[in-house]
Amino acid sequence: MPKADKAERILILCVDRDDDLGMKAGIATPVLGRKENVNAAASLALRDPEEADANAMFEAVRIYDNLKKSAKGQEEYEVGTIAGSDLEGVEADRQLVAELTEVLEKFAATDVILVTDGYTDEMVLPLIESRVPVTSVRRIVVKHSKSIEETAAVFSRYMKILVENPRYSRIVLGLPGLLFIVLGALAYFDLLSHAVQALAIIIGAYLCIKGFRLDKSTHNVYKLITDYSPPSVPVQIAGFSAIAGVLIILIGGYLGGTAVASVVNDTVEPFAQVPGLIGEFLYGSTYLIAIGICVILMGRAVRYFFEHDLRLWRTVIIVVGVAWSSVMFVEAGRILINPDVNYYTLVYAIVGGIPVMVSTFFTVLLLRRKYSSYFKEPEETMEEFEDNLLDDQLNA
Repeated sequence: MPKADKAERILILCVDRDDDLGMKAGIATPVLGRKENVNAAASLALRDPEEADANAMFEAVRIYDNLKKSAKGQEEYEVGTIAGSDLEGVEADRQLVAELTEVLEKFAATDVILVTDGYTDEMVLPLIESRVPVTSVRRIVVKHSKSIEETAAVFSRYMKILVENPRYSRIVLGLPGLLFIVLGALAYFDLLSHAVQALAIIIGAYLCIKGFRLDKSTHNVYKLITDYSPPSVPVQIAGFSAIAGVLIILIGGYLGGTAVASVVNDTVEPFAQVPGLIGEFLYGSTYLIAIGICVILMGRAVRYFFEHDLRLWRTVIIVVGVAWSSVMFVEAGRILINPDVNYYTLVYAIVGGIPVMVSTFFTVLLLRRKYSSYFKEPEETMEEFEDNLLDDQLNA
């Protein structure tokens, strides 16, 4: 038995690319359905009787009515209107695609009959054809009388748009006005011989500003600065401490490097100088580098405290470990500089640091248990934290 043909679902689609429907009549798009389109077109026509988009919407409804009367078989029809954006360009095309997708989700059309005001076909047609076949295009051009009075009225209407619309008035009025001001100033100071150069500079500067969109870039930077919202205080503290810590580390590295440079001897075998140079660097830079690292970590610890973050406790242990290690590195540097120096201080630093780390570990563990409700971590996380601390201590 032959399979029945799939029913055609035809959408009569009106396109308002510059969103006159929303800007003038305040109607949200997309508009789907005969009654809704008639009401929307009537509202737009009442606010602007000369608006071509209102005529295009009425034409879409008329085509819909005619097709409904002559419908055969299982054909389905629907009429809809989508709009772009008053910004035009890419923004308008993206809005049109989004609204077309929304319409197709409500009415899965197999074919589209496109109705436009005749000026946007080349821009709109590819966008629609990429998503659904367009079987017909109907262009609506508002008829005007050829009389001089009506021609003057139309001309005055467009002149009013050029004067009152900021997008056009900047070019039609702003740039010529600036040129006349420059010419007047040159004439006042008897410098009209430089008029060509001045006009070339002004026009060239304007073209560069518009061509490279410097005006929009400047506006975006200004908007970014005015709309900037600073982060929370803990985040600011962590960021400031990170900057200060990095600065201290760089200064420590610089002091270590100058200490090395001051003792380099070109007459001595290079490899024989390596231990001494390492010692000079450690002795001259370790304390500042350790302080810089501790500043960074303490800033993070403050942030972790206010954010109820469990990593606070590990950070505290690392700070103590860095401070302890700095003493060992400095004493090791002294020995590398002068092997005859007493090494008991290094031994005392290593042996004395072990109970310090152990006591720090157990203190942190007790504090973690005491204030576990403040950090609001599940019991499994606390046990895993304790196990990791034990493993880290054993590995150290």
